[in-house]
Amino acid sequence: MTKRIALATSAALAELHPDDRPLLDALRAHDLEPVVEVWTDPSVDWSVYDAVLLRTVWDYFQLYAEFTEWLGQLDKAGVPVLNDTGLVRWNSDKQYLLELRERGVSIVPSQVAAGACLREVVAGLTGTQIVVKPTVSGNALHTVRGVAGSPELEQALAELPDLVYLVQPFVPEIQSEGEWSLLFFDGEFSHAVVKRPADGDYRVQEFYGGRTSLTEPPAAVLESARAALEAAGQTPVYARVDGVVVNDRFLLMEIELIEPYLFFPQSPAAVGKLAAAVAGRL
Repeated sequence: MTKRIALATSAALAELHPDDRPLLDALRAHDLEPVVEVWTDPSVDWSVYDAVLLRTVWDYFQLYAEFTEWLGQLDKAGVPVLNDTGLVRWNSDKQYLLELRERGVSIVPSQVAAGACLREVVAGLTGTQIVVKPTVSGNALHTVRGVAGSPELEQALAELPDLVYLVQPFVPEIQSEGEWSLLFFDGEFSHAVVKRPADGDYRVQEFYGGRTSLTEPPAAVLESARAALEAAGQTPVYARVDGVVVNDRFLLMEIELIEPYLFFPQSPAAVGKLAAAVAGRL
């Protein structure tokens, strides 16, 4: 019997991101019936689906309370979610990085701070190039970079909303060497890309002029990314492990288990790998 699977997306991408569209035929090849649904649409009856695959829910961090409530509704209805809702909740707040550090994963040095504590943490780093980003965020929203203690950064911090933030040293290797993204499906490595920011910038997202190239990772980078993923405690259906190499050591920046861009154009065969991973869970 053909199983129906909802591909959850955002209202801004109601037909999915164009790069994700090949996934529909790939799922059909595994005798699955995919239907694209907007996760914020109150008219959707999610209980009619055999599973929900999270894809371009790229507004979840802007509607965080609604998103976590929606996950709870899916749990209550007994609808399996890929990735698992417990894993998604854990991954939705970047404070998970500190947990992974406790489990032996090398991460970009990070401190968590909110409110008045944010100023205290930044003051303790005076003279250092730092990056401040919300622990619940995406697409570099409310992310600032500057020299701790400088008037410019003080002004930028004053304009940030009252959220919980991650404070990290700026890693210049992102500009000189690029940021790695390694893709895994059902725990198996698929492909990797290196993302580089535009000249003079530090943000690698294409929205800010970043560029991406398919690149075979060195064995040490792949081994470190795999170890970081294993430290999460579950084998996700899909995962993107982002990091940067500093002094020949891979430092984890993020593990994306909710709605990562999967770089299908750079590796078209990966579409089939994800579809097979999804079918294997159903």
